[in-house]
Amino acid sequence: MSLQSAEQFEENGQYEEAYEEYKKVYTHNPNDLSLLAQLGHMAVMLKKIDEAEEYYHKMLSLDATNPTAYEQLMDIYIDTDKYKYYVYRGNLHSIEQKYEHALHDFKKAVAHAGDDHEAISSVRFIIGTLYEQLGNPTKAIDEYLKVLDYDHSNEEVYVRLANLYTLDDAIGSAIETLERARNEGFDTDSICESLSQLYLRNNKPEKAKEVTKNELTKIKSMLALGETEEAKKALEQAEVKYKDNAQLYALKAEYYYIEKDFDKALEAIKKFSELSPNHPLVFQMSALVYEAKNDEYNSTVNWGKYNLVRGNKDIAINEFLNAYQLKNTDPNLIASLANLLETSGDKHQAIEFYEKLVKLEPNNRSALEKLAKYWEDMGDYRAAVEYLEMLLEADKRNFNAMKKLASLYEKIKNKPQAVEMYKKYLQTAPQNDEYKQIENKLAKLENTELKPEEEEEGLLDKIMRLFNK
Repeated sequence: MSLQSAEQFEENGQYEEAYEEYKKVYTHNPNDLSLLAQLGHMAVMLKKIDEAEEYYHKMLSLDATNPTAYEQLMDIYIDTDKYKYYVYRGNLHSIEQKYEHALHDFKKAVAHAGDDHEAISSVRFIIGTLYEQLGNPTKAIDEYLKVLDYDHSNEEVYVRLANLYTLDDAIGSAIETLERARNEGFDTDSICESLSQLYLRNNKPEKAKEVTKNELTKIKSMLALGETEEAKKALEQAEVKYKDNAQLYALKAEYYYIEKDFDKALEAIKKFSELSPNHPLVFQMSALVYEAKNDEYNSTVNWGKYNLVRGNKDIAINEFLNAYQLKNTDPNLIASLANLLETSGDKHQAIEFYEKLVKLEPNNRSALEKLAKYWEDMGDYRAAVEYLEMLLEADKRNFNAMKKLASLYEKIKNKPQAVEMYKKYLQTAPQNDEYKQIENKLAKLENTELKPEEEEEGLLDKIMRLFNK
């Protein structure tokens, strides 16, 4: 028994013997894809179609994206079973990410399924999935509803329908779908939790409390119902079990907010933020608490942060600008505004805020670099020089700044400063090809005699810099 023997039988045209020998080899190598492909091929040659299909299905169980298996199965059924042919072709197009072609194939499969409701429902489920991938939720919903016309035994259909309705803000339809799932026997933890969350969104906390099997959701329902004492006791009991769960601290913040203990509410929000950084709820709750404390500045800043993490950049900028009007000395706010304006394409207004930031933080390297580059790009080399000089004061070994500053000194005809800065660069920078280029540039610059008008201009530049400062 060997692979060589099987191949020899096949070469000699002894296909039955070759097939039997391949099967013996297979018993010791059941996960060999190439061997399975060969067995499938031999089985087709010997017209053992059921066995061939079995081998190709085994290949797919080992590798669901194996195109060879799908292609061979398509060949087997192209003339004998159009339903299976289109299913396998649809699967092949799906793994190739040709979703439109796959949709066409699976629709053809439904047309050839006859009265086989199980086959129809399974293919319609796939069609619904494809519509989701193609970003067509309306048609996906239609397909999932058609699945439920034939089959009520697939929990995933109810879940997907509910999710699609929720994304479309059709909360009532999502609730009806999950209620239907429960009536069909899917009273699972996940279904109940999803349904209770929808009840809370739909302002039905009493139903959420009744349905949920989650302790924290039950507490959330109590707070929504005004059962604060009951919620307080439940929170105390949940403290140890859920001490690493961010939702616990969100609920504690909500409880303290209701009780008007705003400082404790902020402490709880801080803990929530540590466990779930940059969650929109962190900033939303903080904004509401600061509003209640009549702290308009911090409330406005947090509304800005809330909109920023939600992707509403223009609203965030507006909130931050309003906050700046209330307090113009917060470097964190000014840095956020400058960055937001820059990423939004408003580089000129962004530079205004980087300049404000540097006045508050003269050693802010990132702001200084941005200002130097901006003014260089604008052709104002003296302004660029000023910011690069400040940058070198803050970061004395920044050899890239030295090189750029030396180049700008050349542009404003300040040869002595250019020479001095190139020398500093050579004392600091690593020795590489660029280092050698600067050495050559320095040598050439030192050997070039400065014209009288250039000396005069260099002196004027110095006077102007002193005047500007």
